[in-house]
Amino acid sequence: MQREEKQLEASVESLASRVAHVKNALHSFIYKLENEYERLTWPSVLDNFALLSGQLNTINKLLKNEKTPSFRNQVIIPLLLSPDRDEDLAKLTEQRVPVFSHEIVPDYLRTKPDPEVEEQEKQLSAEAARIGPEVAQKQIQTLNKLCSSLLEKLNNPREDRDADSAAIRQNKPSFNPADTNALVGAVAFGKGLSKCRPPGPVAPGHSGQGPMMTGGPTLQQVTIGGGSGQQAGMGGPVAPQQQGQPGKMPSSIKTNIKSASGSMHPYNR
Repeated sequence: MQREEKQLEASVESLASRVAHVKNALHSFIYKLENEYERLTWPSVLDNFALLSGQLNTINKLLKNEKTPSFRNQVIIPLLLSPDRDEDLAKLTEQRVPVFSHEIVPDYLRTKPDPEVEEQEKQLSAEAARIGPEVAQKQIQTLNKLCSSLLEKLNNPREDRDADSAAIRQNKPSFNPADTNALVGAVAFGKGLSKCRPPGPVAPGHSGQGPMMTGGPTLQQVTIGGGSGQQAGMGGPVAPQQQGQPGKMPSSIKTNIKSASGSMHPYNR
């Protein structure tokens, strides 16, 4: 009995020492990531990962050793629970566990996952069982193809990747030819623009006429003066038209002015 206890104590001390090494390595790596990230290189990061991986493998070998007693058969029973602060416990755990109360004991002495984690694990196992062999094989092939493509890109030299990226940027068009042609046609020829009458009052006698001419301004002959041999002054009387001859104007006082309703089309200005 004493031999087994001594062997258990030695195994626990060895395991605690290995775990302390892992803790120190993690602490050093985290410190480098937070404070020396500007000088940190990728080979140095890989070295830290390799160190952690080797230490974890050493712990696994220690646990699988035949001389190591099975820790699964050991039971830990809390002898004293108190809501008060325990300075010795806080110092031993580096201030992580200041009290050993009923609230934290179930978490620290748990030998199984949380109920929520167990439920999620059961759901994942059920979903995996429902997937048929053919579907699972297709998913495996797709994942292997993606991994192979990713590994190929990572293994290619960086210069090749930069050259490919530069070629893609040069060959990629920065404009849409169809939009450019539509814009040039609209500006130069009015293509695609709506030919609607501009807002504004319409002069009497022009309602119902066809679309406006797209050329210059519309001209109209208007009678301004009186009879022959007379000139109408500004604001003078306008000679009335003779009955029976509507729209007929004396040829001596014909003139051309711009019609008030014949304003220029906005697209022909």
